[in-house]
Amino acid sequence: MSSVKKLEANAKEKNRVESGVLYLVATPIGNLADLSERAVKVLSEVDFIAAEDTRNSMKLLSHLGISKPMVSYFEHNKRERGEQIAARLEAGESCALITDAGTPAISDPGEDMVALCAARGIRVSSIPGPVASITALTLSGLPTGRFTFEGFLSVNKAERRAHLEELKTQSRTMLFHEAPHKLKTTLKDLAAAFGEERRIALCRELTKLNEEVLRMTLGEAIAYYGEREPRGEYVLVVEGTQTASAPEHPRLQELEIPDHVRHYMAQGMSKNDAIKQTAKDRGVKKNEIYQAVLDLE
Repeated sequence: MSSVKKLEANAKEKNRVESGVLYLVATPIGNLADLSERAVKVLSEVDFIAAEDTRNSMKLLSHLGISKPMVSYFEHNKRERGEQIAARLEAGESCALITDAGTPAISDPGEDMVALCAARGIRVSSIPGPVASITALTLSGLPTGRFTFEGFLSVNKAERRAHLEELKTQSRTMLFHEAPHKLKTTLKDLAAAFGEERRIALCRELTKLNEEVLRMTLGEAIAYYGEREPRGEYVLVVEGTQTASAPEHPRLQELEIPDHVRHYMAQGMSKNDAIKQTAKDRGVKKNEIYQAVLDLE
């Protein structure tokens, strides 16, 4: 057997669908061309498919020419249906779990299905692919080294307020999902918690024909959508807080603002840079410092 045929045979063996396994299959978030060859193979060969919305998933399967038995698995039937799926897996069947779009188990009831399989000793295999939040993060222009996924904010006002209060000191970039009809309210809540100067990237209709990425401050976003109606599903990428640097001497905090700024100007900083550094030292907005030193030369 040639080396090429050996590689092909090994790949085929490695990617074969096995009995008693739950496969988490990532599906496109917009562009159908993003579906991997391996995902198509698994969907074609498993015994049955568990889908968040069978009608929506049927469109994808029809496009691929795949016909498989399907069961619904979503938030309101996950407890009962999860037990049924687990029983079938334990009996030796294979199952592909898919959502309407993206990767199962991320802000999704698939999380519970995986936990159930882990508790039962049922093997789970992930077929990686599109994830809306990570796609948005890469497009945001904001720091990507450290980030936190926050999903959808609660519709309960008290829970939402507590969640955002908890994130006030978060220095990592934050990722949120939001529906168009809730976007304006969410932007106002984010601005109330983090301040209107906080940077945000609003990513909508990712990988689709009308894909759009808007990079601005929360205040600018509120004004922008004050004149427009949001359309499409959004991922909001919000800048983390900029941790105030410790002043080089604690007594700097005790100085009057103009004297604090003069201290840095005397070290060779421009007035603008001195204002920025003073604002960081004091943990306030730059505009507050600027207003206090308008006549400073």
